[in-house]
Amino acid sequence: MSLVDRLREHASENRTGMLHDLMFAVVWVGLVSLLFDLVFVTAPTWAFYLFMVAGIPAYFGFFFSLGQATKQ
Repeated sequence: MSLVDRLREHASENRTGMLHDLMFAVVWVGLVSLLFDLVFVTAPTWAFYLFMVAGIPAYFGFFFSLGQATKQ
């Protein structure tokens, strides 16, 4: 099986998960960028990066709570 075939198979098996990941990332980055462009204008750059990194636990927390809600 070639690399292209394996990538195609992986993408077809995980299409919705990859789409949800991409949507979360775009919304998170857009929200943080909007906040720092409009609200936290004078905030230091490290705070911007800290908010971006906070997207990692926010991602796992969001999808964990979504999974728990769908089980109930």
